[in-house]
Amino acid sequence: MFKKILIANRGEIAVRIIRAARELGIATVAIYSEADKEALHVALADEAICVGPAKSTDSYLNMNAVLSAAIVTKAEAIHPGFGFLSENSKFATMCEEMNIKFIGPSGAVMDKMGDKINARAEMIKAEVPVIPGSDGEVFTAKEAIAVADQLGYPVMLKASAGGGGKGIRKVNSHEELEPAFESASQEAQAAFGNGAMYIEKVIYPARHIEVQILGDSFGNIVHLGERDCSLQRNNQKVLEEAPSVAIGKTLRQSLGEAAVRAARAVNYENAGTIEFLLDEQSGNFYFMEMNTRVQVEHPVTEFVTGVDIVKEQIRIAAGQPLSFTQEEVQITGHAIECRINAENPKFNFAPSPGKIKELYLPSGGVGLRVDSAVYSGYTIPPYYDSMIAKVIVHGENRFDALMKMQRALYELEIEGVVTNVDFQLDLISDKHVIAGDYDTSFLMETFLPAYAKTKD
Repeated sequence: MFKKILIANRGEIAVRIIRAARELGIATVAIYSEADKEALHVALADEAICVGPAKSTDSYLNMNAVLSAAIVTKAEAIHPGFGFLSENSKFATMCEEMNIKFIGPSGAVMDKMGDKINARAEMIKAEVPVIPGSDGEVFTAKEAIAVADQLGYPVMLKASAGGGGKGIRKVNSHEELEPAFESASQEAQAAFGNGAMYIEKVIYPARHIEVQILGDSFGNIVHLGERDCSLQRNNQKVLEEAPSVAIGKTLRQSLGEAAVRAARAVNYENAGTIEFLLDEQSGNFYFMEMNTRVQVEHPVTEFVTGVDIVKEQIRIAAGQPLSFTQEEVQITGHAIECRINAENPKFNFAPSPGKIKELYLPSGGVGLRVDSAVYSGYTIPPYYDSMIAKVIVHGENRFDALMKMQRALYELEIEGVVTNVDFQLDLISDKHVIAGDYDTSFLMETFLPAYAKTKD
């Protein structure tokens, strides 16, 4: 086992990794920008080292600075968390060249699965269902129009090298395609340095279902069931739950087996997530993409399986086998996660950085967890993602979990900055959400228009 690891991240995920490492008896090194000097992850780690100015490109995304910090502190491994460098194949390869273990898959596997065209081809070979779409990358609007006209509208434009909701556009007609393509391609070029797109037929109505997998260096690959991430705003997840109410035992088994085949096809090692679209009308599911990292919503899976995913990541990276088999994985009860952001829902969810004057995070009772890195008196910097906490609950059944989440959100108090707590409470209390009657379009097309009217 490692003696010391460096956490190449910030916020609640950095705190989460530090806690897991400490429970494994591993010393930790936190990196921080000048804006994060007073951050909780800096205080909790055994060592902390500044890697640059506030701007993420000069600090958390500065590969040379992060690696230098690891070398100076003699860290044996780097955990990237999610975001920042977590899916950067160049960084993973640089770690390998410096004899520092990257806690995640290899750079080669990242390249294979990070490029959506390559990933699609790998899935076809592995007999994992894929969404009907373009055979390869599309570089011009003219090419895109030809493909879309053949597939039939609506279609989805997606950045080939993309992720995080960037470079994605839904196109409903022939007339919309050219301007949508130019806009998405430019956004992809700016975000990923690659403006190439690919096109998929829109599956509608659909559920966004993802399956958590873990693979070790001994060829063992298991899945931990599915999460339903269909409640999204602008392709960004807002609330997640496990298991999905839309899936029965037979379909759950098929999804899990497909996810394991997908991971096995690329000899996947460490934690990853296979994302699918489920066509509720036909019951068919289709591969979307693979996330080659731990995800924001991993705690709901931890609650329903009892598996500590972050500890397993560290053990796998240290060369240990998985601590359990597929047969030992049991899905128990129901879990829900609400993302708490410093943002103003009344003003198009504009970020709301600033000083937290008063803070009460809900606690007490069985099956309640809050992952956060904020505290009373902490100043939320304006330079990074607006998520400041995650409230996660676990109940004997879905109704129990829903009631527990309502109770937790009622108790949560954050003064000094505007947050989306009331928005999340309204969402979790909506009759459609309570009934499990929603899909990927629900939040944007049904809930938000009605919510805006009530808040005018």
